[in-house]
Amino acid sequence: MVNSGIPANRFVFEGFLPIKKGRQTLLKKLAEEERAMIFYESPVRLVKTLEEFVTYFGTGRQCSVSRELTKLFEENKRGTLGEVAEYFRQKTVKGEIVIVVAGKNL
Repeated sequence: MVNSGIPANRFVFEGFLPIKKGRQTLLKKLAEEERAMIFYESPVRLVKTLEEFVTYFGTGRQCSVSRELTKLFEENKRGTLGEVAEYFRQKTVKGEIVIVVAGKNL
């Protein structure tokens, strides 16, 4: 969370999103969440998930994608959901992935 650069005073850990059943319903609910959100994701679903976040949360919401934390090939990408999604469309990733998305601004 601290590594993301997103305010960590209030956050919620969501873990892995459902793959099919209930995914859209949960994303609609999370679009209104005011706390920062932490997700786990697999490398094969990363781009799809980021694109869904853009759809439900908007392109301008701040996020961070971190992979291989505390390992030799650690990588962190920060920016808006639109920027980060575009970055990972152009790249093949492996490893463990953590996504942090800022909460909705009031």
